[in-house]
Amino acid sequence: MGADLPDYYFRIRENGAAVFRVDTENRQRRIEMDQIAVINVRNGEIKPQGDRELTPRDIEVMGNWLTERIELLARRDIDDIHRAIDYLNLTTQWVQSKATDDQLEDVTDALLLAMHDLRTVLVRKKSERLAPIKDAAS
Repeated sequence: MGADLPDYYFRIRENGAAVFRVDTENRQRRIEMDQIAVINVRNGEIKPQGDRELTPRDIEVMGNWLTERIELLARRDIDDIHRAIDYLNLTTQWVQSKATDDQLEDVTDALLLAMHDLRTVLVRKKSERLAPIKDAAS
């Protein structure tokens, strides 16, 4: 069993992870997990737990995990947006074909405000992206 386990375990938290060193090389052959650090994904900070000193290997493994985690979260974010587009299309179909007057009364104002807010931000961001192109062409 010990050969199959990684040397480190990352307990995912809201904004990062608690990092544990996994040890199975003890007399009882039990799995022991010793927390060695906390990683903050938002600012990239790796903080040793207590007075612990991290080895270069610890720092390398945690740095690799941090890089992979940031990439994974970015992929999930864009995947969520693609799902939102699908939900908007499904909502349109629902409004057109299935929604009752009472259901529409319940959701119309909230949907219109959310869509207006989204459209406003998208148009502003698009304009900001196009502005450097216009400036370069002048």
